[in-house]
Amino acid sequence: MRIKLIVEFDGTDYAGWQRQENAMTVQQKLEEALERLFGEKITVFGASRTDAGVHAAGMVCHFDVETKIPVERIAYALNFTLPKDIRVKDSAQTAPGFHARFDAKAKWYRYTIYNHKHASALNRRTVAHVPYVLSVSSMQEALQDLLGKHDFAAFAASGSVAKSTVRTIYRAQVERQGEDVVLTVLGDGFLYNMVRILAGTLCEVGAGRMQPDAIPGILASRDRSQAGPTLPAKGLFLEKVDYDL
Repeated sequence: MRIKLIVEFDGTDYAGWQRQENAMTVQQKLEEALERLFGEKITVFGASRTDAGVHAAGMVCHFDVETKIPVERIAYALNFTLPKDIRVKDSAQTAPGFHARFDAKAKWYRYTIYNHKHASALNRRTVAHVPYVLSVSSMQEALQDLLGKHDFAAFAASGSVAKSTVRTIYRAQVERQGEDVVLTVLGDGFLYNMVRILAGTLCEVGAGRMQPDAIPGILASRDRSQAGPTLPAKGLFLEKVDYDL
């Protein structure tokens, strides 16, 4: 049967989701736990790769196995042996043809900035710190020009291997939540470091170093140097994967 898992993890101590030869990843830890549970090597297919240090609240993945264990109990069994920074939130049987990556229609990402003159001791692993005051209204104004289908080449890191840099952002919002400034974005896909560069660019706008109407020119330039800095990975969460729009 094909099993779908929803996984959350603190990515601080991992080199991303995707299994690598010389670094510890979330996929490797999950596959090791599955091997202990089922007594055989199992390959897990994730909805997104996520970079080193990035977190997830709703990573979706799937695998195939023959088992008599009730599917809803698989999550409990895995959590018994997984490290504390990885947890399976749900396990369920899914259609035989379901694919966590290729069937995904869109992904929600959240980027959180702790906007205070001093960094926090409590959330230092899960937020970026920006000490200068950010104008959320200016950031939200600039964000409107990122909605829709665009060539986001200017917002992709140099290591991107994507065949096309055209992506669609369906919804996006910046809001202040206490001392946090939170960017949420829903898109059909994201380029290498794209959300972190979007967040860095919006911070330039929020700080008054870039005008809110600069976004169309940056998009048209297709030039990475025209956009803002890449903010740290620790502020980024894969919030949810959508399979229906």
